[in-house]
Amino acid sequence: MSINKTHLWLLLAFALLLRLISLAAYPLMDTTEARYGEMARLMVETGNWLTPQFDYGVPFWGKPPLFTWMSAYGIELFGLNEFAVRAPHWLAGVATIVFVAFMAHRAGFNAVIAALVLATCGIFSIAAGAVMTDMALTLAMTMAMVGFYYCWLGKDKHSRLWGYLGFFGLACGLLAKGPVAIVIMGIAVFPWLVIQHGFFGAFKALWQRFPIVSGLAFMLAIALPWYIMAEMATPGFIDYFIVGEHFKRFVVSGWEGDLYGSAHDQPRGMIWVFWLQSAAPWSIVLPILAWKRRKVLKAIETDHQGLFSFLMCWLISPMILFTMAGNILPAYVLPGVPALGILIAMLVDKHDFKWLTGTAAVLPALLMIAMLVLNMGKADSRSDRIIFAQINDNAPVFYIGKRPFSGQFYSHGQAKKLEDKNDLNNLKKFHLIGKSQQVDSMIHENALSCTNEFTAKSKRSLYTCVVG
Repeated sequence: MSINKTHLWLLLAFALLLRLISLAAYPLMDTTEARYGEMARLMVETGNWLTPQFDYGVPFWGKPPLFTWMSAYGIELFGLNEFAVRAPHWLAGVATIVFVAFMAHRAGFNAVIAALVLATCGIFSIAAGAVMTDMALTLAMTMAMVGFYYCWLGKDKHSRLWGYLGFFGLACGLLAKGPVAIVIMGIAVFPWLVIQHGFFGAFKALWQRFPIVSGLAFMLAIALPWYIMAEMATPGFIDYFIVGEHFKRFVVSGWEGDLYGSAHDQPRGMIWVFWLQSAAPWSIVLPILAWKRRKVLKAIETDHQGLFSFLMCWLISPMILFTMAGNILPAYVLPGVPALGILIAMLVDKHDFKWLTGTAAVLPALLMIAMLVLNMGKADSRSDRIIFAQINDNAPVFYIGKRPFSGQFYSHGQAKKLEDKNDLNNLKKFHLIGKSQQVDSMIHENALSCTNEFTAKSKRSLYTCVVG
């Protein structure tokens, strides 16, 4: 059977729709999704849209608020559920795909292929619908890079407007993950400008082709007020976020200053392995395609105003930044992944449609398998949603030992960690949640009358206690 554009469109639609449907198919799992989902819930409940909160009255200094705003608006629109907190991130993923498809189409390449590659890239599909910081940053970087390239190209009277889109993208990046957005973009575009114009010519091109002064003012007018207000509301934020999160996190392996979790101590250069794994299957396809088309790469670069080298610089910029960092995660490759879709669209021809379609079908198939595995109990081992589904009254709930973020989210913030046993005084009925050994010991020490109602795959148990 021959493969045509209709098949590619259908596969793209299926991949996006499948990911959309999956948003409501499994619970928020600890730690990342449940934590950020709970922060969005707290934002809506408390009405504090300035400073994301780690818990009631505890500010979260680890990231700017854009991703929390996104999930909080989802709750406002759809109510408190998994779909609500994930849907805005899926929409950000779709918007990123639209920009990538537009760029491929404008350059004369197959926009559907570019979109399909991105939609079926492993880490992109996961992040496009996960309650994480990374999709907001990826969309911001995509706007910045698209705006930069077309402003540099200067082919029409609107070229300077493209420059303002680039600065708007950087402003969103500052609100999504901070100054790292500017650093990543600088690593991508400056070497490329040097390739095009030489070292000193790069500075001249920046000044002549881009609205540097007004663009920077536009960017700061959007992003800077939040930073000022956040520091005024919770003094110490700037020092922790700028120095800690943007310097010590990446140069100090196993950094112990992290207020919100444990640092990730990885070998130097591990980010390249993460890219190969996370961007699969297309991270494997790209070098193979580039080798097969090696004889025409120079012509492609020349005929399309340096676009191929621009995209390569974009693609590898996060890996360059994090090569010497030890405290990294696979999702750190995401800001460069959109370039992957356009690069593959530049290298394929119609004779590649058949194997390309088969490769693109791998991710949706794996997603369906993952949904099946999660709903067969895997998700319940990392979320307390199933425990709260067993509670059918309004009796107070207390955790013995660690209280996970999923417990906070699914109890609507009502489940408390038991710090003082006197909190149980005067209660006629209450629930206890925790590891059986810990809870049984506490029950025995305090001569409580409790029944083990349910034990989840997380090995946490629900007890109902009645007094008198």
